[in-house]
Amino acid sequence: MLICQCNVLTQKEVEQAIVALLDQDPWQLIVPAKVYHSMKKRGRCCGCFPNVVETIIRVTEDYHARSATDGVDIVTHLDRVRELRVQYGSTAHERRTASHRAA
Repeated sequence: MLICQCNVLTQKEVEQAIVALLDQDPWQLIVPAKVYHSMKKRGRCCGCFPNVVETIIRVTEDYHARSATDGVDIVTHLDRVRELRVQYGSTAHERRTASHRAA
């Protein structure tokens, strides 16, 4: 599945980049810019970033679940992110209007 049309990146490529970052340091903070930088790409329109964030969360949870030891609870963040998106109307609050530009 194509996740970034500007850079023609697939879901699988993004997932592999995230796993490679987690292999370097499993507890680092991974954000879309870090994922793109690791692939020697950059966000252009950044419309894919919400999907990349969900992918980061899902892949990170799966990564830690596979490496979890006895008695370790894995916190699921993806459901919380989805709740916040619904609560705040997805990305509607992030849209810019012409009035944000200087005259």
